[in-house]
Amino acid sequence: MLVAYFSCSGVTKKVSAALADSVGADLYEIAPREPYSAADLNWMDQKSRSTLEMNDPKARPAIAAAVPNMAEYDVVFVGFPIWWYVAPRIIETFLESYDFSGKIVVPFCTSGGSGLGGCDSKLHANCSTATAWRPGRL
Repeated sequence: MLVAYFSCSGVTKKVSAALADSVGADLYEIAPREPYSAADLNWMDQKSRSTLEMNDPKARPAIAAAVPNMAEYDVVFVGFPIWWYVAPRIIETFLESYDFSGKIVVPFCTSGGSGLGGCDSKLHANCSTATAWRPGRL
């Protein structure tokens, strides 16, 4: 099992580490190739990097490093914070980077208050139809 996560504030990182520890999974950070600065994450700024990415459905921020031996995992938990009622675009990058056919993918999220919107169906569309999709909330 693998717990892959994206976190900017540290909340999702903490939850992911606890999850990995409790289920005996490996832990992998979905780190952006270009780290986000505080200004990049200012959702009140219409020109901030995060706002521009979230307003562009085709945005796919690059990931710093690939998961070593992804083929060896049968279950992949994917954790992320909710941004604009959906997953950050880098999660789409992650899901589109691997073949999850025959794997069980369990997305989970953290949120400071916003709901999930259409997050589940939008992310599931990024995986193969042969992927077992098991949404969960922690």
